[in-house]
Amino acid sequence: MADTALVLGAGMVGVSVALHLRQRGWDVALVDRQGPGEGASFGNAGLIQREAVYPHPFPRALAELSRVARNRSVDVSFHPLAMPRLASPLLRYWWNSAPERYLKAVLGQSRLVASCLEDHMAQAREAGATELLRPLGFIQIYGQEGALEAARREAERARAEFGVGHRLLDGEALAEAEPHLLQRKAGAIHWTDPYSVSDPHGLTTAYARLLEEKGGRLLRGDAATLRRQGAGWQVRTDTGPVEARHVVIALGAAAGQVTRPLGYNAPLFGKRGYHLHYTMQGNAVLNHPIFDADLRYGLIPMRRGIRLTTGVEFAGDAAPPTPIQLERATPSARALLPLGEQVEERPWFGVRPCTPDMLPIIGRLPRQEGAWCAFGHAHQGLTLGPTTGRLLSAMMAGEAPFIDPEPYRPERF
Repeated sequence: MADTALVLGAGMVGVSVALHLRQRGWDVALVDRQGPGEGASFGNAGLIQREAVYPHPFPRALAELSRVARNRSVDVSFHPLAMPRLASPLLRYWWNSAPERYLKAVLGQSRLVASCLEDHMAQAREAGATELLRPLGFIQIYGQEGALEAARREAERARAEFGVGHRLLDGEALAEAEPHLLQRKAGAIHWTDPYSVSDPHGLTTAYARLLEEKGGRLLRGDAATLRRQGAGWQVRTDTGPVEARHVVIALGAAAGQVTRPLGYNAPLFGKRGYHLHYTMQGNAVLNHPIFDADLRYGLIPMRRGIRLTTGVEFAGDAAPPTPIQLERATPSARALLPLGEQVEERPWFGVRPCTPDMLPIIGRLPRQEGAWCAFGHAHQGLTLGPTTGRLLSAMMAGEAPFIDPEPYRPERF
């Protein structure tokens, strides 16, 4: 069964890993209970974030911790009853956010995102999906001059250290870029590198179609049925058991359900996110994705309308949706932009798979021959799917990877 693989999880990461393996000539089966891109890849801000060289750290300033603890903000919400179970990974997250340890996360993430635009464009060209990748960047708006100046300094640092592109917009330039904003702002940072994806689910399904065109298989199945079979692995699908020499676990926040029985208990924790789409009133348009840096929500032009996104919510695995952050953000969003009717009846929500050190888990599953990890990408699963596929497929083929995979090795936990 040489050069055969099961890839469990059909989000952006899993689809991209399967596609890269298939391009190397491997016999690949991509297995998920849902269709491609119907998990966390379905709902996000739709950005390929070349500028995301700085992972999201745990707040350490007392004023910021106090603000979050009040549990009334748009960017962070939590279920109090869920916090005891989350205490251990969140404490490790806080510990890894100390300056000297956070630097390791920055170096690890910056090396991964460095090629994300080229990796996506290469896949999109083959998939005939380049029209979904819009070179718009995104605009981060500020209401106060002091906050804008601090953001400018951070942007200059990102440019100097990692070559991140941006331009500073004063209030007049922002109004020119987005003439239908209803409020005058101090200004903005326009991050010019990222692609804005008009349909993240559509992009994932386009990559999945390319996989099928190249001879890969898309199967419905339950990753929890994974077991050893001879020298390889087997999983049950709707068409019966499927076997392969290798297995890649790319299940996002659910990865632990499969790795724990195999002796690997990574300290994953989930950050929930929500979105809703709105129409625009009259002839109003939004030219770029915009993010309110003061209240911390996003408004992104998508195929379905203007997508309103929120920050993160910490909740139990089985807790029902509680889209209170959308309720908090909506009045401000309507005051900023002439939004019309709500498109969906109910908000979408999904779970971002996070690790305490803010880096994904990519590499060989400890003590399990032929098993590999590709999960824990937090806010950057959409951004890093093709790059992860390129990195992991080289490792699985025994080739020298294009970057040192040591920062992402599973054994670090």
